[in-house]
Amino acid sequence: MASNEDQTTESKSQQKNHKKYRRDKPWDNENIDHWKIDHWNDKEDKLPGGRLLEESSFATLFPKYRENYLRQVWPVITKALDSLKIACELDLVEGSMTVRTTSATTDPFIILKARDLLKLIARSIPVVQALKILKDEWVCDIVKIGGIVRNKERFVKRRQRLLGQEGSTLKALELVTGCFILVQGNTVSIMSESHKGLKQARQVVVDCMNNIHPIYHIKRLMIMKELAKDEKLKDEDWERFLPKFAKKNVQRKKVSKKKEPKVYTPFPPAQTPRKVDLQLDTGEYFASEEQRKTQKLMVRKEAAKQKSLEKRKIRETEDEKVPAKKTKKAKAEKSTTDNVDVGRLQENIKKRKSDTGGKSSMSDFVQG
Repeated sequence: MASNEDQTTESKSQQKNHKKYRRDKPWDNENIDHWKIDHWNDKEDKLPGGRLLEESSFATLFPKYRENYLRQVWPVITKALDSLKIACELDLVEGSMTVRTTSATTDPFIILKARDLLKLIARSIPVVQALKILKDEWVCDIVKIGGIVRNKERFVKRRQRLLGQEGSTLKALELVTGCFILVQGNTVSIMSESHKGLKQARQVVVDCMNNIHPIYHIKRLMIMKELAKDEKLKDEDWERFLPKFAKKNVQRKKVSKKKEPKVYTPFPPAQTPRKVDLQLDTGEYFASEEQRKTQKLMVRKEAAKQKSLEKRKIRETEDEKVPAKKTKKAKAEKSTTDNVDVGRLQENIKKRKSDTGGKSSMSDFVQG
């Protein structure tokens, strides 16, 4: 027993005290809200040295279809960034947008906000909504969903599931999380005024692409929102109130065609005859090469003759068909041509010539 006690005391003495030389810091205070975001004030807050020592810049590429829109809204973006003392550049040749700090920039974090602005605009978010990211309260996240699902058809179906019918599912998700969400191509852009809503929205998007329907998350978030309003329950464990959705693997019945049972025979199937065996049966094997060629030619001629006879029979049956009945109009035309008296017409022409002195016109023939 004594040896055990000695071992425990030795082990305790060997344990290091990591807080031995630690002093209390000014921020180790319960009254300080560490999540509070303090706004930058140019008058009160100043950088050490009075300015930034190095220039920072960020560049973002944009797709070709965004070029016309960016040309229209670029003056608005430039004006917003100039007020924050950030320089910006739009390169239509390379298809890129660039932001950089200047010698007049005082806020060291604003360059990261400007970078997020370019990313959001490149992902088809309207400029009015995207400019909100320059405020300290707003945060954003761009979820890349293109690599989660490999099958293209499955990817399109799950992305449509996130949108819902006429965008109803996405609208419900925006209301529950308090975020602005835009699905564009292989990315989902999310903007929010709280990190909590941003995290919730991202989780729903990723789970949707992993084949978990967003409606389950929406139901869960709605219950959590209502419980947070209750003063008695807001600090308790909510696990008993939240729904639990069990994952079910429903096996579908495969429709299989019924095969007719074969009669069992202990003997193996007969061997298929070779080409030589077939030639021996017909006697062709013993014939010369010239005889074989003449035989093949005769077979071809016989086949061609048989085919021509069949075509002739088809032609004869077509000739024996009853001709189509003539219409009344055709009969009337025939009767008018049959009743014309050629002799009388010639006499009229000669008479006209003698009266007019050998001159005749087209109107004479018509009148006669």
